[in-house]
Amino acid sequence: MKKMYSLLFLLLSWSCLQAQTTQNSYEEKAYFASGCFWCVEAIFESVSGVGDVISGYAGGTEKNPTYEAVSRGLTSHAEAVMVPYDPSVVSFETLLAVFFGSHDPTTLNRQGPDKGAQYRSIAFYQNDKERASIENIIQKFKERNTFEAPITTEVKALTTFYKAEDYHQDYEARNPNNPYVRAVSIPRLNRFKKAFPMLLKKGKQHE
Repeated sequence: MKKMYSLLFLLLSWSCLQAQTTQNSYEEKAYFASGCFWCVEAIFESVSGVGDVISGYAGGTEKNPTYEAVSRGLTSHAEAVMVPYDPSVVSFETLLAVFFGSHDPTTLNRQGPDKGAQYRSIAFYQNDKERASIENIIQKFKERNTFEAPITTEVKALTTFYKAEDYHQDYEARNPNNPYVRAVSIPRLNRFKKAFPMLLKKGKQHE
């Protein structure tokens, strides 16, 4: 774990400098899957330069998937998030560091207590530059033996992202007393905040 954080800090130092040269905009979007989207949405929304994250479904072939079908493993989709961001504040490479630093990319079809391909780890790319960035960070992890087990994260071209039902949006913030949120989502968010305080929005450090 310490090796992972050390490498991510190096990547963050480089990518934050890169981000300062880009025009201010929230039109840029990144897409990730790393377990329950309630958890993932809350993590990315705590990051400076990130806008309103949207929970949804991606990575499969079925049209118009529903939560009932995806959560039961009846589709090839994974629970995913769309992350709108300001590249003058946070770069795609920094978002990759957030992605890899906030979940276990070595557990196949599982994240914490959630099991099934719908909870698999996926870093989506929309162009060759994003694909190269993803492959580069994974290669660095392999070269430095950052993880004790092989990385199972899929590197996948984004085809279609389907927004999840309205009640899933901002779920953790609106349902802080939900048993799953209290037992899984909030502790996961707090672990991320503790590891990467330099990335957090003002006011998010002590929520």
